[in-house]
Amino acid sequence: MKLISIKRHTRTEKRFSPKMGKLHTKVTYIKKQFLSIPFKTLHKYRETYYGEVKDCKDCQLAR
Repeated sequence: MKLISIKRHTRTEKRFSPKMGKLHTKVTYIKKQFLSIPFKTLHKYRETYYGEVKDCKDCQLAR
């Protein structure tokens, strides 16, 4: 049994980009887990409408 594992989880979120405005996009989280309990997010990214992969730092959460 592994003590530390890495999992990917994708979910739909509301995001805001200054150029495009409000958008609903799939955001993928890469998380480190200890005994299947997530404790650290290593990276999160999103896929654009055109298939590009972008980091989530360039867009803010919509409120």
